[in-house]
Amino acid sequence: MSSNVSPGGAVTPFQAWMLAIRPKTLPAGAMPVVLGSALAAADGKFRLLPAFVALVCALGIQVATNFINEIYDFRKGADTSDRLGPTRTVAAGIISEGVMIRVSAGLLIGVFMLGMYLVYVAGWPIFLIGVLSLLFAWAYTGGPWPIAYSGLGDIFVFVFFGLVAVGGTYYVQAFSLDFPVLFAAAAPGAFSVNILLVNNIRDIATDRTVGKMTLPARIGGENARRLYVLLTALAYLMPVVVWLNGYSAWGMLSVLSFPLAYGMIRKLYASEGKDLNGVLAGTGKVMTIHGILFSLGLLF
Repeated sequence: MSSNVSPGGAVTPFQAWMLAIRPKTLPAGAMPVVLGSALAAADGKFRLLPAFVALVCALGIQVATNFINEIYDFRKGADTSDRLGPTRTVAAGIISEGVMIRVSAGLLIGVFMLGMYLVYVAGWPIFLIGVLSLLFAWAYTGGPWPIAYSGLGDIFVFVFFGLVAVGGTYYVQAFSLDFPVLFAAAAPGAFSVNILLVNNIRDIATDRTVGKMTLPARIGGENARRLYVLLTALAYLMPVVVWLNGYSAWGMLSVLSFPLAYGMIRKLYASEGKDLNGVLAGTGKVMTIHGILFSLGLLF
């Protein structure tokens, strides 16, 4: 593995792969599964093994998406020396494109094989969800019409990292799906889009240069920041909606994370360029704390 690291030993293999994994984005994969499992537990339908496998698959898809993004953004010239975000390992020559392709393919195959257990448990709807999720992981930046380059990435992130992830996690345990579960799913979906928005607000200038027309690149940084605020409000409204649909009022404990969310909004409006990397990490923390409090509250 050491042959894939840049000369001089500046980056170890472990550090290289951690850069590629992008740990700060992992709440988008984990928290929907935690919330879906909490909803199942609140309904007396929690099943440990399906919940655990769903978590591993969700994180696997998240990481695979990040790996594939590196490959195609490198090919399309989106990751250049002018980049304001964290180092992209393929573009920087730290991990070769060939190695990243092989690791990505292996990871997707592993997720597919593991996901077959969930298909065995819950049937063909999960097979359909799994196939679409794996396809999305590739089509986000790959293929002839990459989603991330069209401005539609935010919609797909809301659907797959919100509705599909929470709903699918609940379904593999309860074998049914009701609207309150999807209402709850809108919270992690909104935060996942916010993570993407911050990333793309930071990169508006460089993305426009290479024709990567993300939503912020299309509507501008100011409107993208307004959308961030609206999605934050949506996330904090959903525990109230879920309570009104028969779940525990303790789910509204999630409001305790609001001071941190408000701080991120203020920082978002006060920051440009590399300073937005702190908002990106902070948004992931808000999502995690909100999701944990929401999930724990549902159990009381």
